[in-house]
Amino acid sequence: MKRVLLPLLCILPACALFQKPPRPVHAPPEVAAAVEIPLAFPTEGRQVINGTTLRAIQLAMEDYLPWDRKLPSDASPLYECLNRRESYVVAAAPASPGVVLVSIIPNPDACDIATAPILDVGATYAVDVNGWRILAVQE
Repeated sequence: MKRVLLPLLCILPACALFQKPPRPVHAPPEVAAAVEIPLAFPTEGRQVINGTTLRAIQLAMEDYLPWDRKLPSDASPLYECLNRRESYVVAAAPASPGVVLVSIIPNPDACDIATAPILDVGATYAVDVNGWRILAVQE
């Protein structure tokens, strides 16, 4: 029994390292009931992103701001803001066959960036959309 128990006790803490990404939170039914999705999708403000580009953006963003990133307890409000995905805008374009460029740029309207000089934020990724890997990063 001890021969089985000891290896099991050593392996169990390692299981904590294999976490799945968090699932999106859904609103309670009473909040969802107040939202009406129109039959005709609005054309004003609509953005259409093909699946390949979307996946390239997701891959680059996951590398740039991983979902499980932990902020230091003494993080400044600016640092906290720059560690939220909604504080960025993204541009994507094909570079060559099988490669998509993804540029992650701080949104100047977020985080009071206009009042703080930010020089080392943002990155451009070259993503291989055939093998789904990052080929290069320019920060």
